This record gives sequence, structure tokens and C-alpha cells, in this order.
Amino acid sequence: MTDFTEWFDAAFAGSPLMAILRGMGVERSVALASTAWDLGLDHVEVPLQTEEDERALREVVRLGAERGKVVGAGTILRVEQVAAAQAAGAAYLVAPGLDPAVVRAAQEAGIPILPGVATPSEVQLAVSLGLTWLKAFPASWLGSGWFRLVRGPFPEVRFVATGGMDAANAAEFLDAGVRVVAVGSALEDAAQLEKLAALLASRSAV
Repeated sequence: MTDFTEWFDAAFAGSPLMAILRGMGVERSVALASTAWDLGLDHVEVPLQTEEDERALREVVRLGAERGKVVGAGTILRVEQVAAAQAAGAAYLVAPGLDPAVVRAAQEAGIPILPGVATPSEVQLAVSLGLTWLKAFPASWLGSGWFRLVRGPFPEVRFVATGGMDAANAAEFLDAGVRVVAVGSALEDAAQLEKLAALLASRSAV
């Protein structure tokens, strides 16, 4: 059983923020991926929901390779998407929920996966599948207090907070023990970019 702990530990060691480029098309995805990388966000996720998304993923993967960045594929809901995401060049997968069949398919394919959880039962199931890194979704609905409480019985689990995250609440969730906060539309807001840059600077200085 592959847990991918070391891969995610190393991948997310450089930055506590990642970018999600959902349904933005090829040109906007490329532009915002470049914005994220320039800002210091090492990781970009392109959710796969349409053929256009797959084209965007392939192009962002290509540009990421030129800059030494790996790119993930999100919204992995079905087993067959694992192979499709790999074929498009994704280095890791992200799912909104926890489907053991999808997790096992990723493990068998040797590609790291970050499944979504929102309850202690789902966290426990993910741990039983050999996973340590999990996506908490929707994080803004769960609230930062959820992470402080869940860390009690699951101190070994590392969380990526996704859903409703931006420059206004990212620090709150990081302070609650979240390892990475994923932002989306904030990358198109100049005011938020400035705040995200400041947050990255403060966290790297710690």
C-alpha cells in the first residue's frame, strides 16, 4: 500500500499556499498559473471536468515543466480519470470526496492522491487506506476550529484546506494547523495578490 506521505511532505514543504484553476480555459489557466508561480505558490491544480480542462491541464503541465513545477489534476471522481490525468501529465491527483476505489486506483498507478474529507469517519477511513495527507472540503464551511479538534485523534494527518479560502482567512486556517491552503479566484484580485504575497513572506520568515 502506497501512502505518498514523503512525496507530499517534500512537495508542500516550500509553500503553504496552492492555486486551483477551475474552469478557466487554456489561456486564463496559463496566465493564472504563471501568476501563482511568480508569487511563490509552487503548486497549481487544474480540475478536470471538461475536455477544455484537459487541454488546459496539458498546457499548464508543459509550462510548469519549463519552470520545474509539478501540476496536479483535481475533481477526480471516477477510477478512469486516474489514467486520463496521468496521460495529461498530472503529477498528483485531488478529489472532492473519499472514494476507496479511486484511492486504490491511484495507489496502484503510483500517483499521489489527495482525497477530500469532511468528517472524522472519513478521516479514519482515509487513514485505514494508508493516507496521511488529506484535503478538507469545504474548509470555509467546516471552520478553522474543526482542524484543531480533529488533530486530537489524528495527529499524524496533514490537511490541505480547500473551499472558500482567500487572503482574508488563509492565515486563520494555517494557524489552526492546516499545512496548505488552496486559493482560486483570489489570484485575479490585485488586492488579494498583495496580501497573499505578504502572507507567504511572513510564513517563510518563521
